[in-house]
Amino acid sequence: MNPDDEQAITDVCDALIHMRQHIGPKHLAEPGPSPAQLRELFAAAAAAPDHKQLTPWRFLVLGDEARRRLSEVFVAALLTRDPGALPAHVDDARRKAFRGPVLIMAVADLRAEQPEVHALERVVSLGAAIQNLLLAAQARGYGSGLSSGRALQSPLLREAFGIAEGEHAVCFISLGTPLRSKSARQRPAVDAFVRWV
Repeated sequence: MNPDDEQAITDVCDALIHMRQHIGPKHLAEPGPSPAQLRELFAAAAAAPDHKQLTPWRFLVLGDEARRRLSEVFVAALLTRDPGALPAHVDDARRKAFRGPVLIMAVADLRAEQPEVHALERVVSLGAAIQNLLLAAQARGYGSGLSSGRALQSPLLREAFGIAEGEHAVCFISLGTPLRSKSARQRPAVDAFVRWV
């Protein structure tokens, strides 16, 4: 590879990393990635660092029926926290499951008996897989956002989606076409979080 090609690849890589921003599910519209494009995104996720090749994560792409189940989990989780929740809040909790064209649940698998690979290392592997997926989506022109919440720890969610003992639903990934552009977020200065020792 000649130096010009190497520099072009570096520039594209840096641009993707620095341009990617969180876009909330409310601000993502159709079109979202096609099934073929989603497979490409998951192939990018699979390139994440993975000590001992445990694949300590999995992704659930939530279709219409799964989103209906998720909406009921969101409502139940809200009513558990706040039995007196107003109908408008219940409706909002239900609608959250249907925001954004593509909704994916990321699950960390900490079950494998592998003392050489600490649980935190497995979670880092999931984080790297998610970042790869997000950057691959950015490269294809899609916006993305991560969301979490107390419902992810709900026994109802575990039951509804077959989350096994030792697995942990970590976050949701929303993908789609951004409805708005955002100004670049201020990133921390390198010297604020790096110490040369």
